[in-house]
Amino acid sequence: MKRNYSAFAEDIPPYSGPKVARETHADLKQLSAIPGHIYTRPELQILPGQRRFSKVPWLVPMLELLPPTSIGHLKEWGLSTVFVLAKNYNKLVHVWESVTAMVELWHPQTNSFIFPEFEATILLEELEIMLGLPRYQRGKELAISYTVEQINSWSILAYITTNKNDLYSMTSGMHVHLLPIAQWITSQCKRKTANYTAIAKAAAICICGVILFPESDDAISFGNLSIIDSISEGMKIGQAVLGSLYAGLTSAALGGPFYGSIVALELWMGMHIQFRVVENPSTECKTMLNHPLAYVGG
Repeated sequence: MKRNYSAFAEDIPPYSGPKVARETHADLKQLSAIPGHIYTRPELQILPGQRRFSKVPWLVPMLELLPPTSIGHLKEWGLSTVFVLAKNYNKLVHVWESVTAMVELWHPQTNSFIFPEFEATILLEELEIMLGLPRYQRGKELAISYTVEQINSWSILAYITTNKNDLYSMTSGMHVHLLPIAQWITSQCKRKTANYTAIAKAAAICICGVILFPESDDAISFGNLSIIDSISEGMKIGQAVLGSLYAGLTSAALGGPFYGSIVALELWMGMHIQFRVVENPSTECKTMLNHPLAYVGG
């Protein structure tokens, strides 16, 4: 049955222009005020959790050793853009002042940024295009069926290596550490083994862990490990990446640590928002030279 949206037309007030919108913006924020929201805490100097996005010294040397066949697998799985971003990750500059300004506008209930004149959010279609991820086939959602099985992280890691010492060094608690995986990749590449698929799977865990699902101490959760592993099986992970970013923005907006793909957020900000120096609006922002957009063709 087709919905009749005209029935709701009477409830939608006509747009009265930007002046009225700005005047009512304060009322809107008051109506949607959430205790502990970051915009009510002017004393907060830095965004909680930002220190987890420091440089990763082991990432680029490991990627430079990857054999062409393994790189080909990554491209086949739709990780070409993520691979490029990972190779240039240590060059990227995160402007936390602008990220904090965006978090102050984030509304946890609507998952959108509330600007004085409009609302905006990060769309799944945008995220898939920006990160070059495999895209969902629109209109075929009802024909898609995912079987949810119990996550067995050991079986995922066992495809990479069966050495018990390696496996124990890669895990602790409910997390998987990326550095031991990178060290395993490095040793395999230097020995010129032919484990191309296993090396590609391990590299996918590392680059996706840094770019798409960053967590503290260069580690990812077992749940995200399962999501990353599903890429090689042809699964689409855009929704998981976007959901993680939404959750991270909500956490930061409520005063908790920020997590999720900061690269995806800055790509979206770079596409839609032009940041300039406050004192002189005519001055271009030099950090754009090392903005993620500079490495993905933006």
